[in-house]
Amino acid sequence: MTPLELRERGYQALVSQLGQIDTIRFLQQMGWGAGDYTQERQESLDTVTREEFLQNLYELRARKAD
Repeated sequence: MTPLELRERGYQALVSQLGQIDTIRFLQQMGWGAGDYTQERQESLDTVTREEFLQNLYELRARKAD
């Protein structure tokens, strides 16, 4: 299971058990961590080539289509 699929299933589980409003309230209480996401993301993507990015994109789309 990909991280995106895990997150999606987690949200679905929360909504099915808590409902939409209480899921939102729960997520707001959890906080969002610390750090500079934008800077960390930029640093992690600096080494990714366009070809690698496109290859990963095609792989994700293929998995989603299955």
